[in-house]
Amino acid sequence: METRSQWGTRAGFVLAAIGSAVGLGNIWRFPAEAYQNGGGAFFIPYLFALLTAGIPILILEFTMGHKYRGSAPLTYKRINPKSEFIGWWAVFVAFVISTYYSVIIAWAISYAVFSFNLSWGSETDAFLIGDYLKRTVNPGEFGSLVPGVLIPLIIVWVVVLGILFKGVKRGIEIANRIMIPTLLVMFLIIVVRAVTLPGALDGLEAFFKPDFSQIFSGQVWVAAYGQIFFSLSIAFAIMITYSSYLPKKSDITNNAFITGFANSSFELLAGIGVFAILGFMALQQGVGVDEVVEGGVGLAFIVFPAIINEFPAFNELFGFLFFASLVLAGLTSLMSISETYIAGLVDKFNISRTKAVLFGGGLAALISLVYATKGGLFFLDNVDYFINQFGVAVLGLVEVILIVWIFRKAKELRTHANAVSDIKLGSWWTVCLGIITPIVLGYMMYDSLKTNILRLHDTDTGNYEGLPDMFVLYAGWFVAIGVVVLGILLALIKWKKDPLSESQETNMKEAK
Repeated sequence: METRSQWGTRAGFVLAAIGSAVGLGNIWRFPAEAYQNGGGAFFIPYLFALLTAGIPILILEFTMGHKYRGSAPLTYKRINPKSEFIGWWAVFVAFVISTYYSVIIAWAISYAVFSFNLSWGSETDAFLIGDYLKRTVNPGEFGSLVPGVLIPLIIVWVVVLGILFKGVKRGIEIANRIMIPTLLVMFLIIVVRAVTLPGALDGLEAFFKPDFSQIFSGQVWVAAYGQIFFSLSIAFAIMITYSSYLPKKSDITNNAFITGFANSSFELLAGIGVFAILGFMALQQGVGVDEVVEGGVGLAFIVFPAIINEFPAFNELFGFLFFASLVLAGLTSLMSISETYIAGLVDKFNISRTKAVLFGGGLAALISLVYATKGGLFFLDNVDYFINQFGVAVLGLVEVILIVWIFRKAKELRTHANAVSDIKLGSWWTVCLGIITPIVLGYMMYDSLKTNILRLHDTDTGNYEGLPDMFVLYAGWFVAIGVVVLGILLALIKWKKDPLSESQETNMKEAK
């Protein structure tokens, strides 16, 4: 008998999956990534990457969770007992991400409030670093807690953990049904306003103008695969966990295509909005669009406030809508990230959901205080870089090699997906997972390792963005390697409840 939590509707699951995929990176990473890698021409490798890696891995993880009915650790254990640590490794990667992702959402909450009177002033970079984050210590030092970050951070965790306490159907599903449509409406308002600004067409021309010469560069293709990989919430336990709550009769492949294309559509929408606004900024400053393009935290919390200052009307409203959009996109992703370790704790230790939320979520909230200190930005930059480069990407490579080549589960999983889906999987799926994805991810890992090992010996600039080598060693490599070690240790602990597959349980009952 099915005792696991379930989504109330198919739409609830799809919205939750989309909510997980659509996060902060869609807004501040994709536009700059596309522009720097060929503009309109970037969409060719991007679409190819979506169809040969993004959606195939989504289908893989949806199928794994649906077939084995468990969190990532339980799913991997049911596939092969020796692979349980892979699931815990993925869970710990998600755990680490949740600790600093929550802090960035807290920044967005603060900036949504600052929008009402444009508190950031004209020197937006100095305001972020000095006035708001109060970064007055050296790398590796904590300093005291910053109240302006701490208070919204507490709000973030109260909201997210409150939703997770309610469970899958009454908590996560209802929250996504409210947040995702609201996010879409708010962001559409932003985009419509953006494309009507003076200079917007120049920005859009810069964004969409194709440089076809760049698509012959291997780095551009790696960038496309990297963007797809990091934006779809794949390879760190989320989609396996979410799909384990699906009813037994669920269209897996259709759900994966809907999720993948919805995520990419939002990225395209974000690109239009961001570059229309950057075109306006370039016009105001009398410079080319290429001189104002930036991605990441700098785009959101330095460049955008500066642009909002120059708006011809309704500055405060536009600022609030933009940062409120970041809050909603962040919250839906943080819920999914946190659900991975909550589900893992429930399965492994056979405890109530309430205890799992209190322990797992409470511990994540406690550790997140590190990033709310005066030295928190140094830790955040470093941990984010290393956990993504050597956590998520390596996990994806290990996952496809294990499932396709070591355990030879591709055919079995394809059969399971085809049995419940309208779109049938053929050999293209196996080829994508078994050949294309491992080659691309393998090259990405080689390139990242080579780059960072060389930087480790670069005494002039330090290892990462000029930070001291010892700080990088402890805050970066320590975390990246630590999640693997913790995964192995937790896999060695005995299960409180024997994690037999449902088919094994049925066979045992019939034998009696």
